[in-house]
Amino acid sequence: MSSASPEVFGNYHLLERIATGGMAEVWRARAYGMAGFEKILVIKKILRNLAEDDEFIELFIDEARIAVQLLHVNIVQVFDLGQADGHYFMAMEYVHGLDLARLLGQSSGRGPLPIPLALFVIAEVLKALDFAHDRAGEDGRPLDIVHCDISPQNILVSYAGEVKITDFGISRAAFQAKSLHHVVRGKHAYMSPEQVEGRALDRRTDLFSIGIVLYEMLTGRRLFKAKSREQTLDRVRRAEVSSPRAWRPEISEDLEALLLKALSRRARDRFQTAGQMLELLSGLMVREGHRATNHDLAAFLKSTLEADPGASGGDRTNSSATRRGASVAPPTAVVVLAVEASPPPRSLAAPKASLDDLASHWMARVDAAGAEVWEHENGTLLVVWTARAGLRPVVEKAVESAREMGKDARQAGFRMSAGLAPGVARIHADTRRPSEGWELSGPFYLARWLMNLSAHRDRLLLTEVAAARASARTRVLGRIPIQGNRYIHLCELG
Repeated sequence: MSSASPEVFGNYHLLERIATGGMAEVWRARAYGMAGFEKILVIKKILRNLAEDDEFIELFIDEARIAVQLLHVNIVQVFDLGQADGHYFMAMEYVHGLDLARLLGQSSGRGPLPIPLALFVIAEVLKALDFAHDRAGEDGRPLDIVHCDISPQNILVSYAGEVKITDFGISRAAFQAKSLHHVVRGKHAYMSPEQVEGRALDRRTDLFSIGIVLYEMLTGRRLFKAKSREQTLDRVRRAEVSSPRAWRPEISEDLEALLLKALSRRARDRFQTAGQMLELLSGLMVREGHRATNHDLAAFLKSTLEADPGASGGDRTNSSATRRGASVAPPTAVVVLAVEASPPPRSLAAPKASLDDLASHWMARVDAAGAEVWEHENGTLLVVWTARAGLRPVVEKAVESAREMGKDARQAGFRMSAGLAPGVARIHADTRRPSEGWELSGPFYLARWLMNLSAHRDRLLLTEVAAARASARTRVLGRIPIQGNRYIHLCELG
């Protein structure tokens, strides 16, 4: 919507829709006051089709009742709760920046977040949680607030380097109806075991969730996310956590111990309060020299957004050159192999080699097979073959390479996930990459998706196009809809 003709909504003007979910939509809006006073804020309003849903309206009002009492620099403030044009709405503080999920996605090509910045973000979130958990009502009684949805999507980072938590939509508090506490809600990959099992929740469930966020920031890897909801919930329920130092050796033993304590399956084995975790984390940051400030975080955010997302590793190009019209080759057939090594659970024997050693061995094998490594970090490779002479011989090479890489991984004590997808790409002659955003498009995205889907199967997943050109025995696992009536068959190497 154009800001020149904003939509009037109660006492506000809606300028731009920021997001729409299944239950509410979020708008950037403007409020007006005396003497030309204007303020940019956020309007979160219930979708019209839920206006008669009493339970959801109760949750929405509870969210406002909880958040309005939490006046803290690290918590998004709620200014107003009301009803306009048939919609319940909240007016909230506007944080000019990104949520942590988007920041991590934008910076993924640079590797995991620098350790000082990751610890700084977590420390700021812990300050917010410590305040919220200890908040008492006007009568002096504890409100017993539990956020219940701590995740990268609900941690906001402003361009000034501020860190704020938001979305108390499924939070628990003492004043709520107890019946609401028996419903399991939240993002599955960031739940605690007791949350998955529908047991009573307290502040320690938020500390488990913040442990997941910290693990993923430090390692650049998803901790419990799996290919299906049921598998993700099962992983959370078991709470088996591989050593973060296997993915990032510069993590100290003390930091690993702190992280694993936060991720203990039993709540009584975790930190008991956010303040306790914050105190130990702050001491560790001082001892190990992990100094970071709001200014450092703002500078990282700025450099991430300015970097060309089409560049890989140290070979970064100026995105303005692409916009001015870099030379583009005709469409080229490519075969993309995404492969990842993961250490076994801590209960099994430790790997016999490091991830770096295994990756080096893999890259030598890939080079011998006539392919290029377009991305490489933490045991994950994105390998690309061009197929100007036809797909069949190249698919054969890629399948054989994946087989040999699987053997290498098992001999080194690792498990391998791998996905193979042929496709077409227009590759710029000067950058040797497609246009920016290529990482999330076509065969590059599909190969990664198949790799994630194959986690812990230790077998190569490939599309039906690749399977039809491979002489090796394959079997069809099923079909997945991708758009409208279109679908793809998933195949597995026998």
